[in-house]
Amino acid sequence: MLDANFWSLCSDAALTSLGFFWKALWAFILGYIISGLIQVFVTEDQLQGAMGNAGRSSVVLGTFFGFISSSCSFAALATTKSLFQKGAGFIPTMAFLLASTNLVVELGVIIFIFLGWEFVIGEYLGGVLLIFFVWVLYRIKPLKRLIRNTRNRLQNEQISHHSADKKKQLLYQKMMQLQTWQMVAQKYFMEWGMVWKDVTIGFTVAGIIAVFVPTVFFETLFIGSGQSNPSFFAVLANVIVGPIAAFFTFIGSMGNIPLAAILYNNGVSFGGVMAFIFSDLVVFPVIRVNAKYYGWKMALYILALLFGSLIATSLVLHYSFASLDILPEQVMTRGATGERFQIDYTFFLNIIFLAITSVFFWLKTSADHMSGHHHGERSVVERILFYLAITAYIWLVSGICLYFVA
Repeated sequence: MLDANFWSLCSDAALTSLGFFWKALWAFILGYIISGLIQVFVTEDQLQGAMGNAGRSSVVLGTFFGFISSSCSFAALATTKSLFQKGAGFIPTMAFLLASTNLVVELGVIIFIFLGWEFVIGEYLGGVLLIFFVWVLYRIKPLKRLIRNTRNRLQNEQISHHSADKKKQLLYQKMMQLQTWQMVAQKYFMEWGMVWKDVTIGFTVAGIIAVFVPTVFFETLFIGSGQSNPSFFAVLANVIVGPIAAFFTFIGSMGNIPLAAILYNNGVSFGGVMAFIFSDLVVFPVIRVNAKYYGWKMALYILALLFGSLIATSLVLHYSFASLDILPEQVMTRGATGERFQIDYTFFLNIIFLAITSVFFWLKTSADHMSGHHHGERSVVERILFYLAITAYIWLVSGICLYFVA
């Protein structure tokens, strides 16, 4: 017989998953709105002029656009795909992706609360270094034919979905048309439809790991934990294991900060913790979304660029901070406990963006009635993920019920 403590942990895991998602919900919605707007309003000529090559100005613009449209990793993937599809250069597109997930104000606040100011500096400086190293690694192995073929396929799909873009219209004319906003709504829900299973499974697993997996499990993954002056080999091992540990947690950038604090409080090196934090774009659900957007070859190429870049970035950060004698001291910080659902800015942002979603749902429904929109058959993998997602929902609902019954 399972004791009451086990059922309490089950409830806690479900609530932790929901808490992670609640914190990120408004960012998801914002990212997919931006993606829909870009796909409908931004023309290929506009993007090709601003971000259509790998020059310094285009990379800077990609970084700036990513900073002002900061969001969680899943939402940033959708926007990035739209930019690439519309003609933005590959490196400026990667700069946008990395900036929108690392140069994030709200992420910096959470890092400051759990880890301290040194990690905040590391996060923002590291975001810039990640973009630089991706650019360097791309120049070493560009794979231009793969990138060109992937873009052509995406653009062909775009043409088949709405050929109305061929007719040029002024921006204000498009904005005044109901059909334009119906297209934005369709794009918005199309993005949700592509990733909802991955998001559901990922956040559910994140809550389970956060509650059930003991911290000693993470400690044993990192060589040299607890050493005041770890060797280069130990730091390198930490930096390599960091992304691997993040890969199996399925947690995005906002959700892995409490776990990063646990790792650092248990002796993992500064570089290893930074590598763990930077790994939100190399977790399995993100790789799957990239594969769905671009195909597996392109997704693995992006993975290789990101993995190599975050290792180089984390090593540079660790030894730069060490040389300046500003490596943070390992002291106890607040963990992941606390109120999951509060009446704060997250609550009000979620209410606002959920209201926008309801309007988009009305627009999409009216457009679907007119167009007779229907879904195609699911692949075997999609069916498996569908049933796993349904199982995750059952787990979450059961956890909520246990909370009220206990």
